[in-house]
This record gives sequence, structure tokens and C-alpha cells, in this order.
Amino acid sequence: MTSARPIRTAVLGFGLSGRVFHAPFLACDPAYSLDVVVTRDEHRAAQARSAHPGVTVLPGADAVFAQADELDLVVVGTPPATHVELATRALDAGLHVVVDKPFTTTRAQGEALVEHAQRAGRLLTVFQNRRWDGDYRTLRHLVTGGALGRVHTFESRFESWKPHGPRAWKAHTPISQGGGIVFDLGSHLIDQALQLFGPVESLWADIAVRTPHSSGVADDDALVVLRHRDGVRSQIVLSSLAALPGPRFHVLGSSAAYTKWGFDPQENALRDGALPTDDGFGREPRDRWGVLGVGDDVRRVETEPGDYGEFYRLLARAVRGEGELPVDPHDAVAVLDVIERIHRTARL
Repeated sequence: MTSARPIRTAVLGFGLSGRVFHAPFLACDPAYSLDVVVTRDEHRAAQARSAHPGVTVLPGADAVFAQADELDLVVVGTPPATHVELATRALDAGLHVVVDKPFTTTRAQGEALVEHAQRAGRLLTVFQNRRWDGDYRTLRHLVTGGALGRVHTFESRFESWKPHGPRAWKAHTPISQGGGIVFDLGSHLIDQALQLFGPVESLWADIAVRTPHSSGVADDDALVVLRHRDGVRSQIVLSSLAALPGPRFHVLGSSAAYTKWGFDPQENALRDGALPTDDGFGREPRDRWGVLGVGDDVRRVETEPGDYGEFYRLLARAVRGEGELPVDPHDAVAVLDVIERIHRTARL
């Protein structure tokens, strides 16, 4: 592959992950060409052809690996239990690999997959896209810049109102296969906490199945308390039955606090058909900005623009030998270690 040629890419799966979080960024970035989409669903196949004219839609991954010499990169956006097999086959076919979160369903699988990529001499990374949420980027700069003093409490929430439970495969996937809210949204919030405050020394967790119409095989409500090695306490709240969600972030430090309500706008914009190249993509209006201060003495802090596309820009540099991976897969293994400890601590 020469530096002038786009990185030829196949996306495995065209559900929410492939359709919303991967294909738009690959299609809009000149460093890539979106060549192949894999889906057996006829409706999703039609969506792929409509949104990305010229893309080849295949019903299964076998055909992708049979033409591996015509590709450079595979994005695995299928259910978690399939990640190891598909990523392994892609690496063995000589392709670089992006795996959606959760990386794998166990820490041991994750460790083995990282070692396999090293032996294969191919790049392997994990799509922890919420490192590029605007609110998280803003908070990270506040923490590292000392605006809060020494942080002692980090509260992070992902709450929604879904009284009828999850749809599609998520409604029936047990924890053993990567199902449940801790594996799903928890992978993001745990990764953010580890990136901000480092390794976890101890933890406490309570998880439950609360949705009346749930299949009962996977958690949809969780409270997790992490004690980081540096003494910071992270409180992570995950729920799909929150009629009135709490703040996305509430962070307390020795000098000030930061509170932020609402979610990064990128996902909803992408769901509604926006493109990463649209004017204002990833930006929040002023009334959505968080506040920083003490008591009544607070000021609004402009939210940095969210930018999931940065993941793929960094990956393109790594593929061409010009930079580091956007996400070290060892970070994803560390997240899986915490998730396993949570499930051991709070068995359903």
C-alpha cells in the first residue's frame, strides 16, 4: 500500500454501529475508501447502498476474507460474542482490524487477541469513540489543567428511559456473551474513568434487571464505585429506566466542581442523517455547556466540539507508520478486567 492510496475498508455489520458510528466517518475521510459492507439483512443492505453508492454489499464475512488482498482494514461492528472469531480471521488474512466495544467478552480473550495481532504483525485497535465526546474532552482539559484542584470524586452517568427494554440482539444477549448495560455503555464510562484517573484498586457494584419486558438475561441498571490507585473515587451510574436522568458529569475537586447535563450531540445527529463534514457538527449550544465553580460563583465552560472522526484520522496515520494507534488495545483489556470484577462482585 502506498501513501497515496486510500485505506481500503470493509465494515462487518450495518446495524447501529456500522451505519452510524463507522461508515459515515470512513466515507467522509479521504484517507479511506469504504469498499465493502457485510449484512444479511435486506433492509440494511438497501440502506448501505443508498447512503454509500458504489459500496459492495456482501451477505457474510467469508467473501471478505476470500478477497483480503483487495482490502487493508476490517471494522468489526457485529455483536460482542463474534468479535474474537472475526478479528482473528481478519488478522490471519493480513488485514488491520478495528473492533467495536466491548472488545471481547472476557479479559483472557482480549489478551489473546492482542498477542495474536502482535504475532501477525497487524494493527489492532478498539473503537472507544467516547474519548472524543465533547464533554469528556472538556472535562479532561479541566482536570489536567488544574481548574478543579485535586479531584476526589468523579460521577459519570449514562441514563435513559427505555421501559420496554432494548431492541434486537441486545434484548436476548446474556452477560456471558457480552450482553447487558455494563458491557455496553459501561465500556465507555469505565474507559473514561481509567483514562482520567488510572488503575482501579478496589470496587463495589450493584447491578440489576429492572425492565419489566426484559428477557432477564442481562443487566439494565447498575451502580459502580471505583477506588482508583491515586485515591479518586469514580461513581458510575448506568440505567435504561431513568425517567429523569441525572447530570452526565458531576466532578468534585479541592478548588472547584464541574457539572454537565445532557449527552454529546454526535450520535443523535448521525442517527438523523447528519454527516461529520456538516457545519457545526459536534458543537453544543451555549445553554448545554457545563458549569465550573464553587457554590453560586460559577461560570459556563464552552464544550469543546465532539469529534469521533479523530479516531479514524489517527488510525490512518498509524496504518501508514506515522503515528500511534488511537486506542491501545491493552486499554480495552484493562476495561474488561474491571467489568469482570464488577460481575463477580455483583452477581445477578
